[in-house]
Amino acid sequence: MTAAGSPGLYIGLMSGTSVDGVDGVLARFGDDAPAIRAAASRPIPPALRAELLALNRPGHDEIARMSQASLALADLYAQVVRALLDEAGVPAGQVRAIGAHGQTVRHRPDLGYTVQINAPARLAEACGIPVVADLRSRDVAAGGQGAPLVPAFHAAVFGQRGPCAIVNLGGIANVTLLEPGQPVRGFDTGPANMLLDAWCARHTGQPFDRDGHFAAAGRADAPLCDYLIAGEPWFAAAPPKSTGRDLFGEDWLDSRLAGWPAPLKPADVQATLLQLTARTVSDAVRAHGPGCQRLWICGGGAHNPALMRALAAASGLPVEATDALGVPAQQVEALAFAWLAQRHLAGLAGNLPAVTGASGERVLGALYPA
Repeated sequence: MTAAGSPGLYIGLMSGTSVDGVDGVLARFGDDAPAIRAAASRPIPPALRAELLALNRPGHDEIARMSQASLALADLYAQVVRALLDEAGVPAGQVRAIGAHGQTVRHRPDLGYTVQINAPARLAEACGIPVVADLRSRDVAAGGQGAPLVPAFHAAVFGQRGPCAIVNLGGIANVTLLEPGQPVRGFDTGPANMLLDAWCARHTGQPFDRDGHFAAAGRADAPLCDYLIAGEPWFAAAPPKSTGRDLFGEDWLDSRLAGWPAPLKPADVQATLLQLTARTVSDAVRAHGPGCQRLWICGGGAHNPALMRALAAASGLPVEATDALGVPAQQVEALAFAWLAQRHLAGLAGNLPAVTGASGERVLGALYPA
């Protein structure tokens, strides 16, 4: 994959499967490593979050509801863009493009489609900046999974770090395996914050398990963890593979727990779900990257010390946030979508066929001019 691109300022916007907020970065791309000029985040308002989560399931009047949610999300994206421009003191006209991922509500590459809620025309109109959106569909059209897309970026930015894995702990966990002289490999490994957040909210009323305290109050049930892994064929499937709420939603967890014969304390389930993430990530790295010497963690899970400890114990490897590599863990994915916008404007491929399973390299996304 060609390393060159269109130099200049770009914005990346990311709202992931955790559906908790929008992260944005303003970055300059040139001949050297990208330089982040500003970063901003905004929480997704509770009513919009509830609607986005509801749209992951079939329901009444979905087209109208999806359209309204798309507009509301674009308005939230615009707020983040304005915050970035204000922080950096940069006028909109100096930004070449916004890479806006949108909010995934369906991901079925096995059926040939993936759906990210977004209103990129509204965002371009509100900000006066071209928008590159719908970044997964072309890869899916070429027979790929459309995800994960970040391994190409990980390779471009972190690829000189020796045998290592970049592990994104968002709603879903994915890994990028980087080994000198070897092709980049990457794939989803299973649920991460998505199930942890949902179980915590159900039993504590809190939107997420801050610092892993709820999990720390329980004890991981090893037989239950084994049962959850063994009972789901997706975990044993070979890459390329990706997943989302279509599979690993709360219904998945409830159906599995309903088949477990022993009584379960909520904190023990939380601890077991944390162990499930640590186990499935570590098993994937061990199976597909046996030479891996270190795990670099990004995404919201990097801020959960209990999960970081569990990953270190399960993998037997040093575990550290990507902050130590110069890119804060919470900003990696947003920066990746700014990078994909840059690739689009330069007419360069943004996918890695060896990762997604697409039939070839493709320029990703659709451009909405300012």
